[in-house]
Amino acid sequence: MRLVAALLLAATMSAAASAPASTTEGLFRQFGLFGTWAVDCKQDASPENPRVSITMPSPGLIMEDHDLGKDNAVNRYSVLSAEKLSDTRLAVSVIFQPGKDTEERQKLVWAVHDGTLRTLFNQPVNGPVRVKDGVAVGYSIQTPLLKKCGE
Repeated sequence: MRLVAALLLAATMSAAASAPASTTEGLFRQFGLFGTWAVDCKQDASPENPRVSITMPSPGLIMEDHDLGKDNAVNRYSVLSAEKLSDTRLAVSVIFQPGKDTEERQKLVWAVHDGTLRTLFNQPVNGPVRVKDGVAVGYSIQTPLLKKCGE
């Protein structure tokens, strides 16, 4: 009987050791989001080739930095939560420019599949939609299709 209890305890502890897919960290791991993304990983960051880094600098803190090149400020996002919409879609709540006067909460939807990432939807809380169906509203420009860069 003790052996059975020990085996059940070991199995439970093993399952709890990895981040559950229902947590934000677990979803980011499930979707393979941690790392660096770009339109062309071999080229320098620029407005046409944003370099996006998704990191977890400390437990529970997920950051997303958009580097648009040397003449531009880095756009920083702090991830608050994530929800799996489908096998290829993730809804993400973020704070844009956390800790600054321009801080803004936003709702995003990403398409993630086959080593690519694209923003399909972006809307500040209580603000106008900025990206709909992967197109920047008012500009008719498709959001960039980012590829995961080798680590």
